[in-house]
Amino acid sequence: METWDAIRARRNVRSYEDRAIPADDLDRILEAARRTPSSMNQQAWDFVVVTERDRLRKLAKAWRYAAHIAGSAVTIALVVPTSEDRDERDTFEYDIGQVTMSIMLAAADLGIGSGHASVGDQALVRSVLGVPEDRECAILIALGFPAGRPLRPLNRPNRRAIEDVVHRDRW
Repeated sequence: METWDAIRARRNVRSYEDRAIPADDLDRILEAARRTPSSMNQQAWDFVVVTERDRLRKLAKAWRYAAHIAGSAVTIALVVPTSEDRDERDTFEYDIGQVTMSIMLAAADLGIGSGHASVGDQALVRSVLGVPEDRECAILIALGFPAGRPLRPLNRPNRRAIEDVVHRDRW
C-alpha cells in the first residue's frame, strides 16, 4: 500500500481471523516501531511481543475495553520506565503515541488490522509478561487480519469536517 492509502485504510480492528501473521510481516512492523523518533533519541521503550493464546486471554483482562486482545494473532505491549517526574512521563507518553501510530500504519500497509487498549491493571500485566517493577505497560496493540472486511482506504471516514478542525494562522 502507498503511505496515503495506509493512512486512509487504517481503522481500529477488534475482530480478527484465526490466522497467524507471517514472521517477516511481524518483523517489519517491529522494525517500524524501533525506528520511531523519540525525544532526545532516548528510545525509552521496550516491546513485548505476545502470541501465546493463554497469555493473550489473560492480557484481555487488563482493561475493560481490551477484550479484542484475546482473539488477536499478536499483541505488542509497549513498556516504558516508571517515573514520578511529570515532564518525563509526558515525554514517554508522547513517544509511545508515535510508536503506536508507526506500528498501526506499518500493519495497515500489510493489510493487518490493529486495535489499541489501555492498561488498567499493571499488576496483571507484570505477572503475565514479567515486566520489571521499574517499568510499566503504557499500551497494548492487538494485531491480526480483520475478520469480515479487509482494510481498504475509506472515502468518507467518520471524522469531523476539516473546516471544523483546521485553523489557519489564528483560531
